[in-house]
Amino acid sequence: MLTAERTCRLVTLGCKVNQYETQYVKEALELNGYREAADGERADLCVVNTCTVTGEGDAKSRTAVRRLHRGNPNAPIVVMGCYATRDPDAVAKLPGVARVIADKALLADELREFGVTTLPTGITRFDDHQRAFVKVQDGCLLNCTYCIIPSVRPNVRSRVPDEIVREIAELVAGGYHEIVLTGVHLGHYGLDLSKGKPKSEWRRLWHLLERLEGVSGDFRIRLSSLEAAEARDDLVRAMSQSRRVVPHLHLCLQSGSDRILRAMKRRYTSGGFLRRIERLQQALDAPAFTTDVIVGFPGETDADFEATCRVVREVGFAKVHIFPYSPRAGTPAALLPNTIPHGMIKERRARLLEVENECARAYREGLLGRRLDVLVEGADPTRPGHAQGTSCRHVPVSFRGHAPTLMRRIVPVRTTHIEDGMLLGEPEVETPDRVALPLIGC
Repeated sequence: MLTAERTCRLVTLGCKVNQYETQYVKEALELNGYREAADGERADLCVVNTCTVTGEGDAKSRTAVRRLHRGNPNAPIVVMGCYATRDPDAVAKLPGVARVIADKALLADELREFGVTTLPTGITRFDDHQRAFVKVQDGCLLNCTYCIIPSVRPNVRSRVPDEIVREIAELVAGGYHEIVLTGVHLGHYGLDLSKGKPKSEWRRLWHLLERLEGVSGDFRIRLSSLEAAEARDDLVRAMSQSRRVVPHLHLCLQSGSDRILRAMKRRYTSGGFLRRIERLQQALDAPAFTTDVIVGFPGETDADFEATCRVVREVGFAKVHIFPYSPRAGTPAALLPNTIPHGMIKERRARLLEVENECARAYREGLLGRRLDVLVEGADPTRPGHAQGTSCRHVPVSFRGHAPTLMRRIVPVRTTHIEDGMLLGEPEVETPDRVALPLIGC
C-alpha cells in the first residue's frame, strides 16, 4: 500500500464518458494511497484522459501532456482515452509519457506498476459537478461516415444493472439529486447482455430505467444522448411512466436533408425523425428536445441546408449544438469531394444559430407560468441574491435564493418572465435550507 503522501494530477478532455472514467481512475488512485495534488504542488503521477473526436481533440491532448510534463518534470504520465487508443505510438513519444493505456479493459494491469492493486466497483462522488454522470455502456457499432469513435471504441460493453443500481444509490446518499446516464452509444445499452437470450430475459435501456425507479432517495434521471431511431415505444413508455426521468431528450439530428443523411450513413430520414418527435410529444408533457447538427458536410447544397433549418424549426429545439464540419482523418467522409468553403460554413452556422435562438425563445415562452424543478448550480452572476441552475426541461432558470445553501438541491420554481434568454421565477418553497422534493409533476 502506498503512503498517503503520494500525489496525483488528472486532466480530462472530451465527453461525459471520459469525465466519468477520470473520476473512476481518481478514486482508484485514492483507494491505493494517492491524493490529488494541490494548486502549485508537484504531482508524483499524472493521468491524461484524451479525446480524438476531432483533430483539435488530438492537438489539445498533446498539449495537455506537454503542459503536465513541464509542471511535473519528474512525474510519470499515464495517457488513456480515445486518442491513446487511436495512435498509441505517437502518444508514447510525447515527453514524460510512461504508459499508454490503449484498452481500458486492461486498466488494472496497466496501473499496477504505479502501486494500484485494488480497483473500486464504481464511483462515490463526481468532483466539481453538481450532477453526477454514470457510465452504463461503452462502445459503438455504427459506421457514420464522419465519426472516428467506432474505430477506437468498437466493443459494446454494458454494465450489469445491479452494479449501476449500487453506484447510483451511493451517489444519491452522498447528496447528488440528478444522475445523468451516459455511454458512448447509450441506446445500445444491454445489447451484449441480451445476446443469445430469449426476449423475456433481455436487458435494455428501458429495463434499466424501470429498475432505477426502486432506488431510494429523491433524485432525478437524465439521459445524455440518444439516436432518434432508439427512442422506441418501450423506452417512451418507461419514460412516460417514470417519476424520475426528466422530460428532456437529446436526439442527434446532424442534418435535415435526406440526401446528406444518406451520405453520413445515418439510420433515419428527416420524416422518420419528425415522426419520432411527434410520438414523444404525445407521450410526454412539454418535453424539451436538444440536438447536434453538422453544418457544411461535403456536398451540402443551399437546399440541403434549408432542409436542416426547416426540420429544426418544425421540432422547435430548446438547444442546438452546431458543429462546423471538419474532415477527420481515417473516416470515409474525409475523402468525399465537393468540400464546402470555410466562409460558407461560417455563414450557414450563423444562420442556423439565428434559427436556434428563435426556437429556444419560443420553447421558453411556452414554459411561462409552469413549475420547473431546478437543480441549483451556483449564484446568478448578473442578478444579486439569485441562484441559478438547470431545470428538469433542460433550460436555465434564475430565481431568488441563497445559492451557497441551495447548491446541488432541487428547488421547485414557478416561472414568471424571461430576461436576456433566461427564464426567471419565484421559488415555491421559501425556506433556504429545504430538502429536495419528489419529482412527480416535473
